[in-house]
Amino acid sequence: MDDWPIIFSYTRAQAIADGVLVDVTTQAAQIGFKVHTVVTDHLYNEYVVPPAGLEGEGQSVEGRLHDLLFRSLIAAARNGTGDRVEFDVLFLMAPGRWDTAHVVAAIGPGDRGEPVMTIMLPEDD
Repeated sequence: MDDWPIIFSYTRAQAIADGVLVDVTTQAAQIGFKVHTVVTDHLYNEYVVPPAGLEGEGQSVEGRLHDLLFRSLIAAARNGTGDRVEFDVLFLMAPGRWDTAHVVAAIGPGDRGEPVMTIMLPEDD
């Protein structure tokens, strides 16, 4: 298979540039992550970005992202040596209404074979 011609290749860097992946490496490093980290645009836009109407509820992208990354770090630490972990995160979606997002965090090779983390919804995998 190594000698098969490549018809199409879509790199992680291209996905970040296109907005399909959201680079959250800086925020992840502040929590303790040691690898390049992204969140899929689906997870980011559906849960991390607060829905309209929550301005007075203390909801912000920064706070919701922190919660997601912190839960990811705890789940990864409990997982030990595995390369994938699944866990739930609660997000306030409207005043008094919480949704549980089932989330997957997977570590794998980046564009140059380096370890990278992708945090996503199961259907984004």
